[in-house]
Amino acid sequence: QAQVVESGGGLVQAGGSLRLSCEASGNIGTISVMAWYRQAPGNQREWVATITSSGNTVYVHSVKDRFTISRNNARDMMYLQMDSLKPEDAAVYYCAVDVTLPYATYWGQGTQVTVSS
Repeated sequence: QAQVVESGGGLVQAGGSLRLSCEASGNIGTISVMAWYRQAPGNQREWVATITSSGNTVYVHSVKDRFTISRNNARDMMYLQMDSLKPEDAAVYYCAVDVTLPYATYWGQGTQVTVSS
């Protein structure tokens, strides 16, 4: 059964770093686009960054130059290196994986990131 699992969240002080991982498994199919989203309490889920199968990346303005998205296609894994963290980055971070033929999007259950000021 296809599944997506995030890991790497935790508590960090403002200015610190965390590295999130996302692993897709279970005969998930051909992965195209992978992305990170986040949701803070009381807020809607927000798109953070996207990476295509060829490695092209796009970021929301608020994290550009602080976060780096990457992936390992051979291992069906994606990463989010988060540097210079701010309290407003605190949220549950979710991984979204798009697959083709047939088209589907798989979501993980999220990993909590807490940033203390």
